[in-house]
Amino acid sequence: MPPSRREVLVSAAALASFPAEGMTQASNTETAASSASAGQTSSGPSPGRSLSGSAMTDDGFRLYFEETGSGVPVVFVHEFAGDHRSWEPQVRFLSRWFRCITFNARGYPPSDVPEDVTRYSQARARDDIRDVLAHLRVERAHIIGLSMGAFATLHFGLAYPSRARSLLIASCGYGADPDRQTEFQAEMEVTAARIEHESMAVFAKSYAIGPARVQLQNKDPRGWSEFANQLADHSTRGSALTMRGVQKQRPSLWSLRGSMRNMSVPTLIVAGDEDEPCLEPALMLKRAIATAGLAVMPRSGHAINLEEPDEFNRLAYAFITAAEVGRWSPRDPRAVFPSTRD
Repeated sequence: MPPSRREVLVSAAALASFPAEGMTQASNTETAASSASAGQTSSGPSPGRSLSGSAMTDDGFRLYFEETGSGVPVVFVHEFAGDHRSWEPQVRFLSRWFRCITFNARGYPPSDVPEDVTRYSQARARDDIRDVLAHLRVERAHIIGLSMGAFATLHFGLAYPSRARSLLIASCGYGADPDRQTEFQAEMEVTAARIEHESMAVFAKSYAIGPARVQLQNKDPRGWSEFANQLADHSTRGSALTMRGVQKQRPSLWSLRGSMRNMSVPTLIVAGDEDEPCLEPALMLKRAIATAGLAVMPRSGHAINLEEPDEFNRLAYAFITAAEVGRWSPRDPRAVFPSTRD
């Protein structure tokens, strides 16, 4: 459901008190001039306008991006089975108040598809967020990621906490069990080989009806069909390389607990209660990150932003607003049960 009138007024007042501190002096005057002529303000596109383009990464590849709205920037990082289009329900809603930025990961056209698997990694996915921000002259942003994008969002918060206004980490945790890393890596290799052998057009037919995907199909057949068609359009080569370089090689979340305990960035963990591989990781993240909240959506699977867009948008809006006004504080130490400490 949309926010109440009181919530909107609170957010408007909060945003009015926050200058666009994420904007720094452009180093490329030509880019700045072209942005201005295209209807861009100092804090994003003019209200009601959308812009698109390509950001160059520090290792020489182009990433396609789109931005809509103006104000405090919010960056969306997509999952393996999605792309920038997966965030449309969120952009349509949140761009009323925020500068919404979506982009396609490397390997997802119209972004470049590097041919070398070593150009794909968890660290690279993390730094691609940084490079998109740099191109758009954004110093700090709220980062929202789902699944593969949630892993990248978490790693971004760990590596660049001063660049993150907040982190919304959704559907994060598949393959994170430290006791099953070898099994998970073998599964990812088999999946990558299947993609190469079958093509994404064929592979998508079975992937789109996995145990944590059928919830979307049951709730919203039309939305699921759109998701499945977009998945089938993905680059076969790029998807296989992403599976091998990013998914297969990413470290277990449990190995990051020491670093997560030192995090101070406002964080919200969101999971679907039928997305089994992500439930235990969600609890671990909540316990490890002192500034983390946890929301679990009932009768929901993996693509929760598409399954329950109204609820997802409500959570995101309330969380971002709370973070902006300094009302998302660390957990009271008195609220930690001794039995849950590691």
